[in-house]
Amino acid sequence: MRHSLPLTPQFYVTAPQSCPYIDGRRERKLFTALQGSGAVALNDKLSKQGFRRSQNVLYRPSCADCSACLSARIRVADFRATRSQRRALARNAHLRREITSPWATDAQYALFRRYLAARHANGGMADMDIFEFAAMIEESPIRTRVIEYWDDRPKAEGEEPILRAVCLTDVLDDGLSMVYSFYDPACRQDSLGTHIILDHIEIAREAALPYVYLGYWVPSSPKMGYKAQFSALEIFKNRVWQDIGDPDEHIDETHPLSVEPIAEQVARIDLPED
Repeated sequence: MRHSLPLTPQFYVTAPQSCPYIDGRRERKLFTALQGSGAVALNDKLSKQGFRRSQNVLYRPSCADCSACLSARIRVADFRATRSQRRALARNAHLRREITSPWATDAQYALFRRYLAARHANGGMADMDIFEFAAMIEESPIRTRVIEYWDDRPKAEGEEPILRAVCLTDVLDDGLSMVYSFYDPACRQDSLGTHIILDHIEIAREAALPYVYLGYWVPSSPKMGYKAQFSALEIFKNRVWQDIGDPDEHIDETHPLSVEPIAEQVARIDLPED
């Protein structure tokens, strides 16, 4: 009789590279493969500990001299939209939400290229071709959906609806995780990014899921400041989820002494039970 041993996740650290959020800093990531029959349980467990998914990998920032990247999520039951957020919903009331399987399309890729050219021309995804884009969308060992937002307003005869925004979303056991979103840069005044988050809160509420995971919030990065504008926001700090409170109180996370050694970080990761 053949017996197979349980597969314990192996963790690795990337080589340091320039930080995309804080000038002059170097980033590295702690990561593990997401595969096999235990992929769903591992993703659910590690997402609650600040990890994020990228295709078949789970990762968490593990920089040598900084711990500023804090995983953020919204408590759906306690969320209350601000006046400006309600205005964003009203401006986008014409959009039709369509939830599909993770399948890449030409319309998605065309929108993705326009978004990158306008917002992240020098970013790490700037050179992504159609095949790499398809891999980002389609390679997922867990329950993933593509949520599209279509502009159905009346147009000239023969014109098709316009794809305005897309979000790649994972369905966790306790919420929705917004893996990656992009939108039409020509509609910047419509606050499409805000609308996508607000709509995910509504989807989670309809599905009785308690959280919407937003990825990482970085207190000293202007790029991430918008996340702190959502009420009922929690951050994963000191190995526990807690209310964000005053965002300015977290600036010290950029101090080198705030970082634990890699071995201690890995030892404290809570893995799924066999």
